[in-house]
Amino acid sequence: MLKSKKNVFWEALVITIAIFAIGLFLGITIETSNLSKISEFYTKSEIALVDGMAITTLSEEINISCDFLREENIKFANKIYEEAKLLEEYEAQGKITDNMILLHQKYDLLRTLLWLSNQDSLIRCENYDLIVYLYEYNTEDIQKQATQNVWSKILLDIRSTNENLLLIPIATDQNLTSLNLLMNKYGIDSYPAVIVNNRKVIYALENIDTINPYLGQFN
Repeated sequence: MLKSKKNVFWEALVITIAIFAIGLFLGITIETSNLSKISEFYTKSEIALVDGMAITTLSEEINISCDFLREENIKFANKIYEEAKLLEEYEAQGKITDNMILLHQKYDLLRTLLWLSNQDSLIRCENYDLIVYLYEYNTEDIQKQATQNVWSKILLDIRSTNENLLLIPIATDQNLTSLNLLMNKYGIDSYPAVIVNNRKVIYALENIDTINPYLGQFN
């Protein structure tokens, strides 16, 4: 009888270990597949960004219309915005490795470079609005998480109703020197924060009406 109970125990243990191993393997397989997709998106976005920065540089030497610059910048910003949302959906499925976090950092660098590349064209063209949304990615503060979720929804609503808006969300806690220098330039001292057209910093975002007065005026 005792031997039978021991056999049942060991069989149950073996089955449990096997199920755990299979679950872990499937999880890693799914994340590897997701990483492959996002890495491909990132590479394409990286190429598009460099191409866009080259266009911005060329616009100072040849006659490239501001309408073209606006359309290209907004199209690219929308592209990496949707890809970053997809990345966050994959992250919500479970962080088994650090690769997802690294990809998020890469996307934040892309968006920082996009912000930088629009410093001059925003002033020269004056035909589109720019909103930079700075938030904390790794915060464990539940209240701050809730606030950032509300802000994200408000900004998404603004973006969906304004075809001349370039929205750039960037996580501030990614150890990016270029981003830190930009935040120092604008005197950002708390998060979340929104910078409208590189001139107005907002720390309290209650609804769309908080930002609307600063849109459409350009620089």
